[in-house]
Amino acid sequence: MNNTVKNLFSEMSKRRLLLLSFGALVFLLALTLMVYQGTKKTVALTLDGKERIVKTHADTVEDILRELKIQVRAEDYLFPKANTKLENNLEIAWEPAKQVTITLNDKEPNKVWTTADSVKELLEQHGITVKTQDQIFPGLDTAIKNGLSINVEEAFKVTLVDGGKPQELWSTSTTVADFLKQQGIQLNELDRVEPKLEQTIDDGTKVSVVRVEKVTDVVEESVEYAVVTKNDSSLKKGTEKVIQEGQEGQVSKVYQVVLENGKEVSRKLVETKTLKESQNKIVAIGTQVQTASISRGAEAVSGKEFYVNSTAYTAYCNGCSGVTATGINLRSNPDIKVIAVDPSVIPLGSKVYVEGYGHAIAGDTGSAIKGNKIDVFFPTKEQAYRWGVRKVKITILE
Repeated sequence: MNNTVKNLFSEMSKRRLLLLSFGALVFLLALTLMVYQGTKKTVALTLDGKERIVKTHADTVEDILRELKIQVRAEDYLFPKANTKLENNLEIAWEPAKQVTITLNDKEPNKVWTTADSVKELLEQHGITVKTQDQIFPGLDTAIKNGLSINVEEAFKVTLVDGGKPQELWSTSTTVADFLKQQGIQLNELDRVEPKLEQTIDDGTKVSVVRVEKVTDVVEESVEYAVVTKNDSSLKKGTEKVIQEGQEGQVSKVYQVVLENGKEVSRKLVETKTLKESQNKIVAIGTQVQTASISRGAEAVSGKEFYVNSTAYTAYCNGCSGVTATGINLRSNPDIKVIAVDPSVIPLGSKVYVEGYGHAIAGDTGSAIKGNKIDVFFPTKEQAYRWGVRKVKITILE
């Protein structure tokens, strides 16, 4: 029995010792763990916009990021630098770069890495200055994300002359047609564009839109009447009598008119309508032969007779003043009979008788009246035209 008790106490001592040893080991481990945890540094991390607090034994910024299995690219944003020694309460910020594509003016796309927050910030980083007139897609305020494609079309100045009115505009178009569409310019069927619609444009290009239209113009015009003469033996030679007065006619003319920028460039007659027929003027011309002797009162008077070439004139002919070389005002005295002569042949002031014209005064001269030539005065152009050019006998009265 004594041995049994002794063995029991021996067994209990061994268990107690084992428990004490295990407890000491646990305490030592707990103490070691407490010391290990107590020596860790507390670091505040901002990782791709997300905040995180980490305790670590890492020596540098690079070490802690490696612990967190974060691979840092050269293009990434990291602050402070990777080789910075860790200190308690150190703040670390890391933002991964995103790859985006920039296409400028339809040139070769350029792939870049960036940590910019917006399209505007990215373009500024790459020295791309944008104007209000430039076309940016997506917009400047668009947030940057991986794989984003950005297209930039820089605007340039183009001069537009529409209907003759010039204006300077900004454009990002590639062709004339695109430019006109961008500016909301509508072309009509006949309008002309210079240069052609398919031609490319760039800075300083001048685009002209010529507005072409066809219109119809109706014009009413008078038609002059003709003067018809017929011989009348009952009338003395050189006298006239109006049998029928002339009346002007009237026609309507339809023109097709082409206008460019509101100005007429061509006119084509397409139709003529008679609204009123003209009526000829009929004049009887006396053919009764007269004697060569001229009576003055009851006394027969003879004179020098010879033949001359004759023409006719009026007081309103080109270069005419209406007053003769001897001072007779023909415009005030349209019924007077006057002839222009060469004074070396027929003295000025002479009284004469002209075959087919009658009694007259040699009261005028003319630069073209030389030798046996006279110019017969008539009050109207019609009478002068009818006289024409003829050879007549003239008598200088004594």
